[in-house]
Amino acid sequence: MRRGTRYGALLGPLLAGGATPALVARAARGLGLPERGRYAVVVLGTAVPDAAVVEGPDADGSRWWWGAAEGSPGEVDGREVAVVLLGPAGPARAAARLRELGAGPGGVSPVVGSLAEVGAARRLAGTALLTCEPGSREVVRLDERLPAALLVSRPELSTRLLAEVFGPLLTLVPAERSLLVETLETWLECGGSVGRAAARLGCHRNTVFNRLRRLERLTARSLSRPRELVDLVLALDVLRLSSAPPGRLSSAPP
Repeated sequence: MRRGTRYGALLGPLLAGGATPALVARAARGLGLPERGRYAVVVLGTAVPDAAVVEGPDADGSRWWWGAAEGSPGEVDGREVAVVLLGPAGPARAAARLRELGAGPGGVSPVVGSLAEVGAARRLAGTALLTCEPGSREVVRLDERLPAALLVSRPELSTRLLAEVFGPLLTLVPAERSLLVETLETWLECGGSVGRAAARLGCHRNTVFNRLRRLERLTARSLSRPRELVDLVLALDVLRLSSAPPGRLSSAPP
């Protein structure tokens, strides 16, 4: 894994996107990378750990080049960015490597087939980063977070979705609101099992059932109707990505 002014100067045009074939060829020569290969891009929300920046390939054979790129609209400039020539284990191993090193939050792009595509991959990695919960240290792959990525890509629609689906919850006191949201999240994590959700929450299964029924009445959506369940799940994702925890959410846009 490498970094430095020289590498950054060569990576910059690639990460910005739209590099000419001549620039791609020059960067490939300077970095010692093939123009075509299995590449991914990593974008970190915090400084890269020193342990991540070492010479030579990692245990999987992946080769890393660290630099920085100007942010796209909605991104912060100067984020830590890596172009990764992937080993056999692919982007999943790259994400695991960063978690092991204590990096994060971070986003990892899907695989692209050439250096000319790393600009597009950098934008996708930045979108993946936006799906990390505020204050978390998670490193996620875009392919694991596609629904949430759609939401963060259109914040005005996400805000509207949250208001439309969970707006009625704002009439409740924070403790009640948090209880209903926690119950729904737990029920979903338990695969829709009321019994398992009750065991995890430490209450009677009838209590879970009653909370879910109340949430259905407040949101005018049924957990047994797939399309309406999708609304609730997506609204939960918006709430998860909000800087305000469920119990502190006090208003929503009209």
